[in-house]
Amino acid sequence: MRWEVVIWAALAVLLFAAEALVPGAFMLWMGIAAAAVFLTVWAIDGMTLLLQVILFVVLSFVSIQVYRTWFRQRARPSDQPLLNRRAEQLVGRVVTLEQAINAGVGRAKVDDAFWVVAGPDLPQGSAVRVVAVDGMTLKVQPV
Repeated sequence: MRWEVVIWAALAVLLFAAEALVPGAFMLWMGIAAAAVFLTVWAIDGMTLLLQVILFVVLSFVSIQVYRTWFRQRARPSDQPLLNRRAEQLVGRVVTLEQAINAGVGRAKVDDAFWVVAGPDLPQGSAVRVVAVDGMTLKVQPV
């Protein structure tokens, strides 16, 4: 067996193994491109190394673009879209101000954490409703 055929087969297997170890759907598509180059080099004798590498780069680019445009758009929506967005989960909750809102900024305790809040000036102990989130700042309005 020719050395370039073995190299492309090994590269395809290594890329598939890398995808299995660190999933992210990126190495998979490069592995598919390497497997396609392997089949092409196996079928066509005498391809130069430069042509093989160019074919691999082009096929990698094309396969990754196919993934991005075709498969990502067809991904099913999450049943918990706010799972890793803790601040956004607080929208709609009523909390008590731990520190008065002066000059538009104060502090509230929500569960076991203190949050910076922004809204109209209110005294300490006032009940406020979280209406929006700006980064790590909760936008509030009086209840």
